[in-house]
Amino acid sequence: MQNGYYQATGAMVTQFNRLDIITNNLANVNTSGYKKDDVVIADFERIFKETKDALPLENHTKDSAKFLNRTLNRVPHINEVYTDFGTGGLKHTNNPLDISLGKNDLFLLVDSPSGIRLTKNGSLNLDSEGYLVTKEGYRVLPSNYAAQQGPNRGIQIPQDTQMTVDKDGNIYAGDEPVGRFYIAQPRELRDLQKEGDNLYKLDNIDGLTDNIESGSIAQGYAQISNVNPVKEMVSLIETQRMVDMYQKVMTTHMSDLNQDAINKLASMRAN
Repeated sequence: MQNGYYQATGAMVTQFNRLDIITNNLANVNTSGYKKDDVVIADFERIFKETKDALPLENHTKDSAKFLNRTLNRVPHINEVYTDFGTGGLKHTNNPLDISLGKNDLFLLVDSPSGIRLTKNGSLNLDSEGYLVTKEGYRVLPSNYAAQQGPNRGIQIPQDTQMTVDKDGNIYAGDEPVGRFYIAQPRELRDLQKEGDNLYKLDNIDGLTDNIESGSIAQGYAQISNVNPVKEMVSLIETQRMVDMYQKVMTTHMSDLNQDAINKLASMRAN
């Protein structure tokens, strides 16, 4: 068995997966409120040691087999994909429908077709009925959304009025209060699961807190992506070079070393 070949193959697959993460980050450089992803790479042996107690079956592998396969256990794998919730910069737009949240752990609550979701993207619109919606058309939910029923759930702004929002998320149409954003604050950011359309899913909505006095809402500002395009491009080039290197290692094992072994075997038989 050519252990080196399998190690190089596993490592190259890991770099391919890392490339997917990097290219997705670069594709969302200009997406308002986007939070970049990154990976933690570890070898299989470390991952196994950390999770073996949770496996349904005990490990009955013989010590000799463990020894023979130790090099395979060192193949790198992606141990974890995580989201960096660091705050991006603010862009002054003068658009009253642009809302930014200045803290890492604060989100707007939206009503999507898949259920209640969280978002960092505060670049909002008004639909045909005057409700505040995301760019995808999902209604933004108010602090009292649980008491609202049916098609009227959301935040409606009366026509021909100027909307203003204070630093705590209270919404006014002219001088009249019309509601307040639900400023969602999860207990653990690691519990959030990233979905499409810049949305996050939380399995247990009861784990959310409405931050009534956040003091971090800014109207007329859009929070830009926290992706650093220069760093991502450097990572992209680095990862591509790693893929090329592993490809050369695989070629060496399958072509050069195999050819050398065949020639030596033929020479021994001829003698």
